[in-house]
Amino acid sequence: MPHSDRHRGLAGTDDARAFLDHHLFGPVLDEEWVQHVEHDPELMRWYVRFGCEGRDAATIYFDLKQRSLYYELYFMPAPDPGPDGTGNARLWEWLLARNRELYRCHFALGSDGDVYLLGRVPIADLDETVLDEVIGEIYGATEVWFQAAITIGFRRRTAQ
Repeated sequence: MPHSDRHRGLAGTDDARAFLDHHLFGPVLDEEWVQHVEHDPELMRWYVRFGCEGRDAATIYFDLKQRSLYYELYFMPAPDPGPDGTGNARLWEWLLARNRELYRCHFALGSDGDVYLLGRVPIADLDETVLDEVIGEIYGATEVWFQAAITIGFRRRTAQ
């Protein structure tokens, strides 16, 4: 397809704000697994809360900036390092291997060692398909990998 015929996303933050309100409070909220959608206009932040296997709920935070939409989900607390302090290595290795399977988001560590799923998309590339891919990938990763990550991060370690 010639470059001039390619679909372009939104023109700026005003368009992105209107799009996010329309799509998140419309089709996304209508999904049966979505529990709640909220918007904080002062922070330019939207919250999409969904139910998932093995935990009560999880929330994706969408932060609209001048040129990009940033998003993150608190995945799990910092894991138990074990008595020798090296117990996290197995979880980090496992999470890094999962990153190879992700496209719109990735696992990352917070400053406190907590685990997050996060990413960003330029406003110019944002449309319904992209936003649905972001939400779907974060939901899928949480649904499929949360229990395994918790098991790896907090399994009881026996003395050797």
